[in-house]
Amino acid sequence: MLALVVIGTLATLASSSYSSYMEKARVTAAESDLSRIEARIETFEVTNNQLPSSLAQIGVAALLDPWGHPYRYLDFAGLQGKANMRKDRNLVPINSDYDLYSIGADGATLPPLTAPPSHDDVIRANNGGFIGLATDY
Repeated sequence: MLALVVIGTLATLASSSYSSYMEKARVTAAESDLSRIEARIETFEVTNNQLPSSLAQIGVAALLDPWGHPYRYLDFAGLQGKANMRKDRNLVPINSDYDLYSIGADGATLPPLTAPPSHDDVIRANNGGFIGLATDY
């Protein structure tokens, strides 16, 4: 009986460690995807002297993040106000050119990074100077 308890405890610990590892791997994959998308956006901007209006213009609209959600992109050109821009804890926009992000595992997000639905988002901030989890920004 004691052996079964020990095996059950070890299995629970192994399962938890594996889940944590897989989540870190998904975040890393999303960061890599965001870097590649950012490079395609920069190429488009250099070629056309403007940012793309959508991810479809650069051929990545069908690309899904590791959790199965489409990546989000918001070009600030012609944007009225700052309501839809991603914001830091001081409610200051985290980019001045465009927002690019994954909505993370929960599939929910809000513009302020301090909002609980945004904590698992993988974001591009500081105009590309930071790509990672919103909680790490």
